[in-house]
Amino acid sequence: MTMKLPNGYGSVSKLSGKRRKPYVARVTTGWEYDEEKETFKQLRPSLGTFAKRSEALSALAEYHKDPYDIKKWCTTVEQLYCSWTEKYFKTLQSDSSSRTIMAAWRYCKPLYNLRVKDLRAHHIKDLMDNAYIISDRGSTKGQRIPASPGTKARIKSLFNLMLDFAQEYEVVTTNYARTFDISTEIIEEKENQKRSHIIFTEDERNILWENVNTIRFVDWILIQTYMGWRPQELVKLSLEEVNLEEWYIRGGMKTAAGKQRAVPIHSRIRDLVKRNYAEAVELGSDFLFNDPESRNGMKMTYDKYSYRFKEVVLDRLKLNPDHRPHDPRTTFITMAKRAGVDEYAIKLMVGHKIQDITEGTYTHRDIEWMRKDLEKMP
Repeated sequence: MTMKLPNGYGSVSKLSGKRRKPYVARVTTGWEYDEEKETFKQLRPSLGTFAKRSEALSALAEYHKDPYDIKKWCTTVEQLYCSWTEKYFKTLQSDSSSRTIMAAWRYCKPLYNLRVKDLRAHHIKDLMDNAYIISDRGSTKGQRIPASPGTKARIKSLFNLMLDFAQEYEVVTTNYARTFDISTEIIEEKENQKRSHIIFTEDERNILWENVNTIRFVDWILIQTYMGWRPQELVKLSLEEVNLEEWYIRGGMKTAAGKQRAVPIHSRIRDLVKRNYAEAVELGSDFLFNDPESRNGMKMTYDKYSYRFKEVVLDRLKLNPDHRPHDPRTTFITMAKRAGVDEYAIKLMVGHKIQDITEGTYTHRDIEWMRKDLEKMP
């Protein structure tokens, strides 16, 4: 007769088939949230497989002696997730935050059994690109449901925080989730899914100019509006990419058309660029945009810029509440088109692919030509 284990203690079960180690020990350490069913399911990561039932029971007993010996017990990604959420969820102020994390975790199943020490950036990138779940209800039952752009972004955030935890407890030496950024495609897809972009009206642009010297970060928004950078490109601009003699910035990211493209600095924002450049030099920063008062370091990220953008546009200036950090880029394209700036010059400046083979391959557009055309903008 097999003695029943106490509730919440864990379980030992025998796997099917002929195996050298047929017994598996599992512990209940966390929860998983199903967005479709709006229900919670217990997570029961494995402590390993064993040749004898007694060995599996010994492993359970050893675990319960010190379940918070993170370095010892977190050998798989699933075990790490359970240990991390056990602590992290206690710090959250709302259940919705934990549900968001649990819902994203469902898409991470391909990595559950991967050893944490073997986890690399390419594993997380591949997961984000191909993440899906199998629907088990309604008209889509049995179908693959791919992760939305928002879910992909949450997967990235999940691994950022989880591996921060793993680093703290010396489970890993490098947080590979933080060695890369969310791709431009995911961010743009996420923004597009929310709604179409809204340009800044002339009245709104005037309000920005009226407050450029009184409200922090307004100048960043204006620079983006007159250069067309994606927000995640804007925050990565380095001082070495800024040419104050010939007045252009060479930057950009991700796509072949967008990488290291030269964008003239419109005459109206030159003083703003110079001011940020001088401040960066004074701060000893390699990047054009910095916030020395930030609690998490002065270097900007997409999330940091997004927060400051909303604070300025929505909270301080009370502009259109639907504005998002991508809107200055859309405004730049709209202003340029309305001013009669050459179509191909616009594509070169914003990093859009040129479909015309002759124009894209054989026509040389130098920076001076683009600068003169850009000055058509008001």
